[in-house]
Amino acid sequence: MKSLVIVESPTKIKTLKKYLPDDYVIDSSMGHIRDLPANAKEVPKKFKGEEWSNLGVNTDDGFEPLYVIPSGKKKVVRRLKKELKDSDELILATDEDREGEAISWHLTEILKPDVPVKRMVFREITEEAIKESLNHFRDIDINLVNAQEARRIIDRLAGYTISPLLWKKIAPGLSAGRVQSVAVRFLVERERERMKFRSARYWDLKAKLHKLNESDIFEADLTRLDGKRLASGKDFDENTGKLKKPEKVVLLDDDSASELRDDLNGAEWEVSEVKKNRRKRNPSAAFITSTLQQEANRKLNFSAKRTMGVAQKLYENGHITYMRTDSARLSGQAINAARNAVKDEYGKKYLFDRPRNYGGQKAAQEAHEAIRPAGSYFKKPQEAGLYGDQFKLYDLIWKRTIATQMAKAELEFTNVTIKADADGKVAEFKTSGKEIIFPGFFRAYVEGSDDPNAALANQERFLPKLAEGEEVTEEGIEPTSHETQPPSRFTEATLVKELEKQGVGRPSTYASIISTIQNRGYAEADGKTLIPTFTAFAVTELLEENLHDVVDSDFTSQMEAKLDQIAHGELDTDQYLSEYYKGEKGLKAKVDEQEDEIDPDDARQLNLPLPGLNGINILVGRYGPYIKKEVEGEELTTSIPESWKPSDITVEKLEELIEAEEKGPQSIGQHPDTGEPIFVLNGRYGPYVQVGEVTDDNKKPDRASLLDDMKPEDVDVDLALRLLELPRPLGEHPDTGEVVRAGVGRYGPFVVHDGTFASLKKNDHVLDVTLDRALDLLEQKKKRSSKNKKVIKDLGKHPEENKKVRVMNGRYGPYIKFGKTNISLPDDFDPEDVNMDIAKQLIAEKG
Repeated sequence: MKSLVIVESPTKIKTLKKYLPDDYVIDSSMGHIRDLPANAKEVPKKFKGEEWSNLGVNTDDGFEPLYVIPSGKKKVVRRLKKELKDSDELILATDEDREGEAISWHLTEILKPDVPVKRMVFREITEEAIKESLNHFRDIDINLVNAQEARRIIDRLAGYTISPLLWKKIAPGLSAGRVQSVAVRFLVERERERMKFRSARYWDLKAKLHKLNESDIFEADLTRLDGKRLASGKDFDENTGKLKKPEKVVLLDDDSASELRDDLNGAEWEVSEVKKNRRKRNPSAAFITSTLQQEANRKLNFSAKRTMGVAQKLYENGHITYMRTDSARLSGQAINAARNAVKDEYGKKYLFDRPRNYGGQKAAQEAHEAIRPAGSYFKKPQEAGLYGDQFKLYDLIWKRTIATQMAKAELEFTNVTIKADADGKVAEFKTSGKEIIFPGFFRAYVEGSDDPNAALANQERFLPKLAEGEEVTEEGIEPTSHETQPPSRFTEATLVKELEKQGVGRPSTYASIISTIQNRGYAEADGKTLIPTFTAFAVTELLEENLHDVVDSDFTSQMEAKLDQIAHGELDTDQYLSEYYKGEKGLKAKVDEQEDEIDPDDARQLNLPLPGLNGINILVGRYGPYIKKEVEGEELTTSIPESWKPSDITVEKLEELIEAEEKGPQSIGQHPDTGEPIFVLNGRYGPYVQVGEVTDDNKKPDRASLLDDMKPEDVDVDLALRLLELPRPLGEHPDTGEVVRAGVGRYGPFVVHDGTFASLKKNDHVLDVTLDRALDLLEQKKKRSSKNKKVIKDLGKHPEENKKVRVMNGRYGPYIKFGKTNISLPDDFDPEDVNMDIAKQLIAEKG
């Protein structure tokens, strides 16, 4: 008997083959084999005349989706059909979540098997799990399929209905999405808070003290003066920078803080209160998808997309359980494995006295176990044969999982109040100590730190033994200034946390959402920080004012609850979709109503929380953000430099742009060869120098952008000429005689020779770099390129076509070389995992 097993990912095949019987044939669908049409070309001819065809969903007849097989999947379908003809049963082994269930259902719809069909599910690819799943087949869960289909249809209806409105009213190419638009609004709202924020400065005192007859110094901070609490950051209004209740606190400035310091220099210092308390802390639950993304971002600096890509490889290679889950529960097998790992690694005293488990999240669904090391024995990270990103993430998961079964950490906190009395003026200082009495689970895992031992040392703060009424000696007092800080921008980790907290989307979608809002120009990453763009403000404002439900987190959260009801068979899909899209209050009616109501000029104008704009309008257009203002009856318009962020804008900066536009080009001198004037101008990409003016024949004048470290007011003719010379010749290459040049490109300053580019280093400057230095940089680049282009794996000859098959590392990443044909590997493929079976499949796809 021959069984055909179909998984969705070819990288699973290698691991599964180890555990399945020899007469089982395994193949991959390469993800979804059919979907809604991606564009008009994919819509079948017989449907092109239908009004709904552009949506790919028949909104007139039960929201029937129009599924098509993408051109890239037709060979996959033919291959699977051919294999099925020679098989006695079909086993569908896609992931056990809504997406995986839908893939299995689509396979049955397309392949139309006339042999028995079985659904095989597992949450880890280990021998135990696979053997168990072979004994417990089930049918396709049509409720999960319906929930996935409803989500797909809603996302299509939202995107394809709202996005055209944005194209007409703001700019072409914009998009909206059910979850995407809410995530963007979170970023915009936080940026508005930052723009409204007004800082305030306040002072306190820090005293250096020691016990009598002892030399060890400890520090204490001033908290009260004459019975009144000292003002701190929380006492200031964020929007005014003023104290909320000035009568309740003492506010020190520079002068009064210095005066108080002088008064206290001769004071008597005495311990007035000592409080000790012990607390126990429990470990966090094992990882779910969202918490894994957050911790990997904080500890490893991984993006959500990178985390999920690495986790996918760990899962498919049998190292961890399924990585898309919102349940923190651990199975009995996992708890036993974790407890054994604790005893082996740390000893019995670090083991919690009973098995500890955590319930799932509210409405937890799909893969109902936490992310943990696979199997009944947790391999130590050093034993798992992993390296690079996979080792780092597995190590994180291993530590977090075993920590769930470790003893509580016990800490002792000491809070001490010290009074200083100077001629009736009483100042209270406070200091605190922290001691770890028993580290417990801290030995394995401390949130936010990748080195538990270092974290333990850093957590402790020791104080000398102090008793109430004891005198202490002051060795110096320093006034310290503080400035209140605006609310922090979102990072990927904090945005994931906020989305989960508000119930928006599902953890499995967060990585793609964060990638999408960056790829579509709604946010830019600055390190870990996500900064919304001007376009994000324009789109969010339009949706807030005209289609509020689209960016309302409560409304979107309720949609998730409805999809959960569909997944549980408690809600009819057609009924819900009709309620969402049709009728007087449905999405289509709301969008149609706004077609005539929204004025494009109003939609493009931003309502930023900036006081005193004095007639300056900030807008977003086809070519980016710009400002306009009427001056003496004439409307002046000028671009906002692309490097500016919305929160960088001040009225003063905008006035400078308008003033420069009003004055017109101001020559800084003449070109020594042509006599033409040289100007320093401002453009979309920032300030630049230009020779001459634009003429009627539209001949483009010579231009050069200012470098990042240059200010327009510092540019003179000599510097302008040096910029205009870029890319400047440095001399001839000794080996080829070709000219070596230095210039500035999209990715920064560089040197180039014969088509080979090498980036300048931090200490190099494009205007000063020498030929010798350029040759050195080019040689380093050559060595790196040579190393990077080596063969990763030689797979031998293709069994059918007798051509060499190798996995290579190239300029644009790993690829398969098949004869003279190069086939790029998908982003989530580890080149080390590619074998001949996977290579054959990808070669067949390439055709």
